[in-house]
Amino acid sequence: MDMGRESRWEKDAITVEIGFALVTAAALAGVIFAVVWTLALALDLSGSAERCVLAGGALLGAVAGVWRLVRVLLLFDEQRRMGH
Repeated sequence: MDMGRESRWEKDAITVEIGFALVTAAALAGVIFAVVWTLALALDLSGSAERCVLAGGALLGAVAGVWRLVRVLLLFDEQRRMGH
């Protein structure tokens, strides 16, 4: 095998890590949105206030999901480069 090319094991590990990062990012985004939605229901908001809170929750969830995705993949890359 050529030096610099990834082995099958390394490719599988990368695939699993990407899947893990995507699932945990989606779960985090979903939980954050659900908490904001529950808060909007509990406060009995109506009309544009409810839409604004839900849009903010969706935005916050998306940002947190992307942050989680990037963080997991960067940590994995750092560990892989260190040889772990």
